[in-house]
Amino acid sequence: MFKPVAALAAPICFLSYCLAPAALAQGGYPAKPVRMVVGQAPGGATDVVARLVAPKFGEALGQTVVVENRTGAAGSIGATFIAKSAPDGYNLLVVSSSYAINPSLYTDLPFDPVKDLVPVSLIAEAPFLLVVHPSMPVKSVKEFVAFAKARPGVLNYGSGGNGSSGHLAGELFKFLAGVDMVHVPYKGAGPALVDVMAGQVHLTFGSVLSSLGHVKNGRLRALGVTGPKRSSGAPELPTIAEAGVKGYQTTTWYGLLAPANTPAAIMTRLSGDMKKAVESPEVKSKILTDGAEPEGSTPKQFQDHLASEMKRASEIIRRAGVKR
Repeated sequence: MFKPVAALAAPICFLSYCLAPAALAQGGYPAKPVRMVVGQAPGGATDVVARLVAPKFGEALGQTVVVENRTGAAGSIGATFIAKSAPDGYNLLVVSSSYAINPSLYTDLPFDPVKDLVPVSLIAEAPFLLVVHPSMPVKSVKEFVAFAKARPGVLNYGSGGNGSSGHLAGELFKFLAGVDMVHVPYKGAGPALVDVMAGQVHLTFGSVLSSLGHVKNGRLRALGVTGPKRSSGAPELPTIAEAGVKGYQTTTWYGLLAPANTPAAIMTRLSGDMKKAVESPEVKSKILTDGAEPEGSTPKQFQDHLASEMKRASEIIRRAGVKR
């Protein structure tokens, strides 16, 4: 006997509902463009990295990836927007190492950086360059440390603001090198770099992505890199630890986050496709040429990295007495 259509409707609908997550995991996602929000201004290092990987990331996903800048409040505006977005894989956040610093500086963040957003993948990691104005009578880290020790409280270094990654790089250097320098906070790392080139401040710890070009054209002099190894973009420069400041190591990094409760299948897809994008010959070559290191990681690997970075930032901030 044939069953009435109405009698079949409920089982069919129930079956469709039950199969929806499985279909999503098997290829239903993504069915529309994916948005990557950057909490920093266009042209900054985080924005540059996001726009560099977006086309290849989109190719891997099979959808357009749109980069959108939502600036303000040290990246909190963009982060809050994504934290409150649907956990469906269509709204993502690209962050830099400042994301690990902010929890130790702000007690009133409008989102919980540990609970409201979850790590998807590291994208790239880059050292800072210790750069000085070309008129400075020093050509090495060793000469600079001696010069600074002979002039306590005289030299000043610029950064992107109190509590910025460049600020903490400077505070760590002061502590390990035993020098006394004055911190000059700017509203962004870009203006700080401009004022070093203009001779308004003596030095800065600038991301290799934004400062290496100025070094190569002679507008800045680089003395060393802050990472654990020499930079592929400037292999002639020693690491600061190699140059005599034992134990010194710090980098800036860029990563992808998603709203909490994003399905595991989507997280796995996003992580794998970001790794494909970062390891594509075009993207990898560009990142290496700019002096950074392409990463790509699992969500767990990025989670461990983020936890370690939050702890390290907290220790530097506490020891240096950094305040917003």
